[in-house]
Amino acid sequence: KLGLERFHSVAILGFNSPEWFISAVGAVFAGGIVTGIYTTNSPEACHYIAYDSKTNIMVVENRKQLDKIMQIWNRLPHLKAVVLYKDSIPERHPNLYAMEEFLQLGDDISDTTLDDIIDSQKPNQCCVLIYTSGTTGKPKGAMLSHDNITWTSAYCSRVGDMQPAEVQQESIVSYLPLSHIAAQIYDLWTGIKWGEQVYFAEPDALKGSLINTLKEVQPTSHMGVPRVWEKIMEKLKDASAQSGFMKKKMLSWAMSLSLERNLNCSSSSDLKQFWTRLADYLVLAKIRNALGFSSCQKHFSGAAPLNTETLYFFLGLNITLYEAYGMSETTGPHCLSGPYIYRQHSCGKPAPGCRVKLMDQDREGNGEICFWGRTVFMGYLNMEDKTKEAFDEDGWLHSGDLGKLDKDGFLYVTGRIK
Repeated sequence: KLGLERFHSVAILGFNSPEWFISAVGAVFAGGIVTGIYTTNSPEACHYIAYDSKTNIMVVENRKQLDKIMQIWNRLPHLKAVVLYKDSIPERHPNLYAMEEFLQLGDDISDTTLDDIIDSQKPNQCCVLIYTSGTTGKPKGAMLSHDNITWTSAYCSRVGDMQPAEVQQESIVSYLPLSHIAAQIYDLWTGIKWGEQVYFAEPDALKGSLINTLKEVQPTSHMGVPRVWEKIMEKLKDASAQSGFMKKKMLSWAMSLSLERNLNCSSSSDLKQFWTRLADYLVLAKIRNALGFSSCQKHFSGAAPLNTETLYFFLGLNITLYEAYGMSETTGPHCLSGPYIYRQHSCGKPAPGCRVKLMDQDREGNGEICFWGRTVFMGYLNMEDKTKEAFDEDGWLHSGDLGKLDKDGFLYVTGRIK
């Protein structure tokens, strides 16, 4: 009704919330393209993305974000409306709507009209834009298709052993930026696929409040980047340093038993296994509960490799961190670890429907990691030259990362091509 054109963008500028999810799904149903914008972006950075993606509708969280858009609106020829979903509108402006009045605009649109738009969409059409950080130039809009999103949500999450709601009710905490593909695919699209309960953290989650939310929710699955896991480790170490002598000794004893068991799971004696279970019951289970992980069966890490210290620290808490590897251009995860596919320091194996090969390997087996399969993106918006650079003549997407494969097909990321 506001004139959203096919393959034009609905840009969302705000912290994780139900309104973010509703706006994203509504954009796809209406034949538009979901485009997340980081809340930390400057007005000019917002302008670049909104202009490049031909944003028709902008959904913003609060007055702070609205102020950015008001500064650039007159330079956005495709922008037809702005929707504010948390604060009240400070002053009336043509085509500026509060979320409630915006939703009311659709009351007289028939379900048949909506169904016709949904039915007209094709698997190979773009529905999500993910803008890269732009550290080596202007941000690039990676175009992800319906097939990219639905395939990754369905099959990559199964490697991680995510369960449909009729088998087990999965619950997660949404806190990482949804403008990044990792959080968007994990929180939103996988959440829809399996009927997960999604709890939204406070906006200051990464500044310290995340653990409070985790303790309240006790999720069944949790995903973090290495820095999140490192912060949890540092917080625990600080708490341990301030505790009494006996508590320190008990924790050290319990963690050493757990680490040994997880590193050498098949070689422990019956007596050692008994002490390990006792230590877990008396000490480690209480710590996991204090972290919000008493019900958490799957702990994932992505976006960068974990260091050995972090990996071993959590194994000492009897928490296995399953690593995933991919990029915006592979709809997030292309290789994954999980309860049934796991090796320490490896990011797992390619997801179903996906392949990996190593180009120009050295004597030690290190080569450039290249991707092929259903997760691989359509190309960069308005950047045909950059798209051609990303692929070789056989259609393999080049990552710029170095890796090696073991004899069983597990991938290890070993560095970056200089």
